[in-house]
Amino acid sequence: MTLARRRFLQLAGTAATAAGAPAMAWAETYPAWPVRLISGFPAGGTFDILAHMLSEWMAVRYNQTLVLENRPGAASNIAAAAVAHAAPDGYTLLIDGSANAINETLYPNLDFDFLRDIAPVAGLVSISNVMEVNPSFPAKTVPEFIAYAKANPGKINFASSGVGSTSHVSAELFRMMTGIDIVHVAYHGSMAAITDLLGGRVQVYFDNLPTSISFIQSGKLRALAVTAAVRQQVLPDVPTIGEFVPGYETGGTYGIGAPKDTPAEIVDLLNSEINDFLADAAVGKKFAASGFTPLPGSAAAFGKLMIAEADKWAKVIEFAGIKAQ
Repeated sequence: MTLARRRFLQLAGTAATAAGAPAMAWAETYPAWPVRLISGFPAGGTFDILAHMLSEWMAVRYNQTLVLENRPGAASNIAAAAVAHAAPDGYTLLIDGSANAINETLYPNLDFDFLRDIAPVAGLVSISNVMEVNPSFPAKTVPEFIAYAKANPGKINFASSGVGSTSHVSAELFRMMTGIDIVHVAYHGSMAAITDLLGGRVQVYFDNLPTSISFIQSGKLRALAVTAAVRQQVLPDVPTIGEFVPGYETGGTYGIGAPKDTPAEIVDLLNSEINDFLADAAVGKKFAASGFTPLPGSAAAFGKLMIAEADKWAKVIEFAGIKAQ
């Protein structure tokens, strides 16, 4: 049985359990007290940007607080485990996405299974990564970068926000498809990686676009290309990697999850409210300025997307021989 098929059956089982849960009177007054939104990454990254936007919107909507709780460590597994083992009452949520789907393959012996134990609630956004360098780096285009890397094998260091992060696997896919020899340097979070890229201690970084956009627009970093299939509105003159490396496409997907067996009424309510958040005109303007693409849809659709992400990145992890640290 394929990974995708196996995960689909697990997701279907989780959804059936939630749908069969008895209606609870307290669901009608949800949320009656602050909801914790747990992030597996340090402050300052894409997860934080999204979480704060959602928190501000929910505070106005419900006159209730959405408390962001950063629990970095173990490539976001500490945060995911906390939510997987939390009470399924809708008051502990996870801001999750591609990083968690990647961990399905990278960490096979955890005491929880992301696709089984975290119920999908709603998608938030999809984003492109951006291949960026220090302005002092000699290459100004993707072809020039590939040529320079081939002329200097093993001498270019590429940063990531952590082993198995989207920035890591995006660079590994680029390395695989171009045949270049570049060296991975893992950091604890995006801002630490950007700091060393600005200082010239690493030469290239495939960062989430929203985290790096201000550095690019100010000229502190040079964007060579975006990793999405199409050019991004926020950087219209920056090409895609696929324009030079046919078939290359990566990015990140972000959404909200809850402990499995969270009542269907709560999941449905959260999904509806998050979709309203994504449709808000003011939110849309902020998204456009930050490089976010809204990802509206049902909880089931987001769950299937996470399954597809896990299946896709399993192939890259195996090919590149990536091991958890």
